[in-house]
This record gives sequence, structure tokens and C-alpha cells, in this order.
Amino acid sequence: MSVADDVNEIFEKMPQAFLPEKAANLNATIQLELSGEGGGDWVLKIANGTIAVTPGRTSTPNLTLTMAATDYIALSRGEANPVSLFMAGKIKLQGDMTLAMKFPDMFDRNKA
Repeated sequence: MSVADDVNEIFEKMPQAFLPEKAANLNATIQLELSGEGGGDWVLKIANGTIAVTPGRTSTPNLTLTMAATDYIALSRGEANPVSLFMAGKIKLQGDMTLAMKFPDMFDRNKA
């Protein structure tokens, strides 16, 4: 499987892996900017206990996360630590730091 295939599979499975109870009362938009092979832009809209994933950009995200597509795959699979990647400068974020900390816990990796 290519990096692009892995990225697309993660985003396709994201709604099934989403844990609505972990996003109670959350209404937020997250912009993901992935670079390198398999990279691209995705918008995640979380509202009313649901998540919608669409390719593209939004002008008003609450949080923007920028990283290499390969790092995003490793994070999604639980093979990398988000804090370690952030401290190493491999993840850049703009916006709501609290949302960034909550984001990984909103998903069941066994369903991803």
C-alpha cells in the first residue's frame, strides 16, 4: 500500500472510529495539512457528536495541524507519540491547544 492509500484509508475509516462521548458538547473545525507523499488538506468538522471529513481547506479552523503524511499515519496507528513529534518540531499547530490535546482521544484506534 502506498502512503496516499494509507492516508485515504485513515480518513475513510475516521467516522467509524470516532467516539462521540469523547467529543461531548464540542463544536469545532480542524484543518489537517499533510505534506510529502500522500499529503493534502482535509477538514474535520466535529459537531453534535458526529464528525464529517472532507478534502480541502476551510478559512476559519479552530485548530490547524501541519505534519508529514507519514507522521500522521504513524500517529493514527499509535506508532508515534504526538507530544514527542511536537517537541521535535514534526507537528506544527495553530489555534486551540486544548483541542489538539483532546483530538487523539476522540478515536478508537482498533476501528481505524
